Amino acid sequence: MHNSVLNLIDIENKLKIASKEYEKKPKIVAVSKTFLLKDILPLLEYGHKNFGENKIQEAVTKWSEVKNKYNDLKLHMLGKVQTNKVKYLIPLFDYIHSLDNIRLAEKISKEEIKKNKKIKIFIQVNLGDEDQKNGIALNNLGNFYDECKNNLNLDIIGLMCLPPKEEKPEKFFQKLKEHSLKYNLPDLSMGMSNDFEIAVKLGSTYVRIGSKIFGERT
Repeated sequence: MHNSVLNLIDIENKLKIASKEYEKKPKIVAVSKTFLLKDILPLLEYGHKNFGENKIQEAVTKWSEVKNKYNDLKLHMLGKVQTNKVKYLIPLFDYIHSLDNIRLAEKISKEEIKKNKKIKIFIQVNLGDEDQKNGIALNNLGNFYDECKNNLNLDIIGLMCLPPKEEKPEKFFQKLKEHSLKYNLPDLSMGMSNDFEIAVKLGSTYVRIGSKIFGERT
């Protein structure tokens, strides 16, 4: 069995333990950015269905044909999305984890109508008030959510965050969970290779894991 599959199975087992308090079991988004299709195929053949990419052009090249072969494959956009790339994103992807501004929300809404396709969306929240981080500030989150859901008719399923690297993630995950409950959102995208078990214990339903599955990028 391929190393990446063994790594995935190990993570699946850890998540079963970490999520035992919750009815909804977390999904693993295998972050396949920069990895070639030959690195990803063992996971596809094993039956893994959720993969994450950061760049639309790379994803179009890598996944367009593969997605036709694996009908239940779900692609997740994890990185910053430029509005001029949304027309390529909507046909290929099933989820966006990084909605962080109103211009992007408006563009997604228009393209969904054009393409007659709805995608599931997480709002990225800037919990650490970091100038260099993308995301909606907490004091703007309510208005932004209302605009996206009620006026733009976007399918907002949850919130996503990237805690500051120099701080422990627990308080940020807990805060995101509280706001998710406030808006009655079913999903949380939080937790990566180094903190996914903590995130799942605090209610994450989607964890984004790259190096712990594929190994370090070269």
